[in-house]
Order: sequence, then C-alpha cells, then structure tokens
Amino acid sequence: MRRVLIPHLVSDQAPAVNHAVHHLQGLTMGTTWSVHLVTNPDRHLTAIHTGIQQQLDQVVAQMSTWENDSNLCRFNQAEAGTWHTLPAEFFYVLQYALDVAKESDGAYDPTSGPLVNTWGFGPTSTCTQRPDESTLKAALARVNWQRLTLDTETKRALQPGDIYLDLSAIAKGFAVDQVARYLSQQGIASYLVEVGGELYGAGIKPDALPWWVVLEQPLALKTNTTPLTETVIALHGLAVATSGDYRRFFTVDNDNTSTHYSHTIDPRNGEPIRHGLAAVTVIHRDCITADAVSTALNVLGAEQGMAFATARSIPALFITRTPDGFIEQMTPEFIALMQF
Repeated sequence: MRRVLIPHLVSDQAPAVNHAVHHLQGLTMGTTWSVHLVTNPDRHLTAIHTGIQQQLDQVVAQMSTWENDSNLCRFNQAEAGTWHTLPAEFFYVLQYALDVAKESDGAYDPTSGPLVNTWGFGPTSTCTQRPDESTLKAALARVNWQRLTLDTETKRALQPGDIYLDLSAIAKGFAVDQVARYLSQQGIASYLVEVGGELYGAGIKPDALPWWVVLEQPLALKTNTTPLTETVIALHGLAVATSGDYRRFFTVDNDNTSTHYSHTIDPRNGEPIRHGLAAVTVIHRDCITADAVSTALNVLGAEQGMAFATARSIPALFITRTPDGFIEQMTPEFIALMQF
C-alpha cells in the first residue's frame, strides 16, 4: 500500500521545459550527499559541485566531533571559564540547539557528547557491552545544556568546564539548508538536496511535477509480516528528516536474551531509548528544525512525542514496535497532508 502526501503547492514558477535535471553527489560527515537540480542542459556544473562541497566542508570544519581541529572540538577542549568567539554558522546552530533543548525540557541536549562517547557511538571508542554504572554516572554528570552561556552580541560561548558539545543530531539538517541556500544564490530555483537521508526540495521539474520522495522506513520493519504503508511526499519548499533506533546500535546477548542498545540516547537519564519507538519522521519548512525535532521526538517516545508535536502543529509520523507488530501514529498536521 502507498499513501501520498501533497502539501498545498503555491508557485508562480513555470516549468523550465528547455532545462534538464542534473545529478551531483559526494561524501561528507561519514555519509553521502546528493543533489538533483534543474538547469540548462549544457551548463558546466564543476563549479556548482565544488561550491556544494565547500558548504558541507565548512559545517564539518566548524561542528564535527570527529575532526580534532574543528571549532567545536577546540571549544570542547578549552579551559573552564574561557569565552570563545564562534563562527556565525556554528553560533547559529548552537543557539538553535539550545532553543530546542529548552523547548523539549532536555529531551534533546547538545551537551550529550559524553554519553554518546561512553556508549561507543562517538569518535573516541566503540562498545560491545553496556558501560559500567560508575562510568555512566560520570558521563551523565557532564550533561546539562543549562550550563552553557551565549553572548549574542559578540557570538561568543562560555566554556564553563567539562562541557562536551555534540551537534551530530542537528548538523546534517543545517548542512542541507546551507546547500539549499547556496543553490538558490546560484540562480537555481529547482533542486532536491539530500545529506545522509535528510532532505529538502524546492521548485518543480521540467515535467511540471514537484520532487517526490519516499519517506524512510527501517529495513527491519519492511520484513515484518504486516508491511507498513509506503509514504510518498511532494517536497515543494519543505524538508523531511527521520530519526530511528535502527541506524546505529549494538546488541548484547545474555542468558538467551538479546538487548538492543540504540545510538539514540536519552540525555535526561543517560540510557539508550527503550520505549519501543522505532522511527519518527518530521516535515518542516527547514531541515535544521526537522532534524532536531525528530531527534527530540524519538527520545520522548510515541505518547509524549505525539503530544509535543501536536501542541506545536508539527507534521510527524511515529512508528512503534509492539509485541503484536508495528503501529503507526500521525499528528493531525501529518494526516492533513494526506491525499486519499
């Protein structure tokens, strides 16, 4: 089965019938990027490809936990009580991350890096067993978004001591937005940007149709005896991001039981999520919001996440594991986009 989501399309853009769809791709942030764009068939795209890669490389240089000389890593290693002037992009993302942390009461927390590392999902180590309780307690003690102080006038951040930022749950979404802005600045009105599964589409193709994409589903769910409905959405000035417990994880087998430890960690208790929510997809006007909010909803779980998203009129789809299979729940705003 398939459901189709068609947001209200408002565009004065005529299809560029004399143009063609071009495809560019590359690597970034430990994953891949892909751009489909509409432009003149004989336009040389080497400079566009270089420009896209530069936008992505800038995000890595400023916000990666995997590059020791990134602005973020230098902040993480700084002495307690020191102020640091941040690049404008880094400051914007950090400020936005703190807004989401406040709004979600810490379900999303940009200071959760110590927990990510302790559970083996960061750059410092890998895990095959549950960390010991003393190590977990020490990592959790370092997590607290409220300890961060920003000076908006000077774009500075205070390192209060022992704060370790990790913006991985928001940086890809911001990168998608940056690439979209760059393409618009180059006079390209129709494009589909994808970075590691996060997407943003604008404009229409030469066939007068918008960019159609299939919403991500965990592969494990597709093998279930009751297959989930495939969801297709027209991305026309919209972004979509999915957060799930299936992308990175490890499993520990003990006494004929198997425990699944997801890379999605609840920064409020230091534990990988265990409430059964397998995936949550968020649709929004910008990808930074879709990325960050999908992470927060994934931590909150289906019940609290549904209440959070509904109260804020966010189109969201929740997929939950149950003993009897998988169930889907949708916010009213998500349902409103569906075409029957």
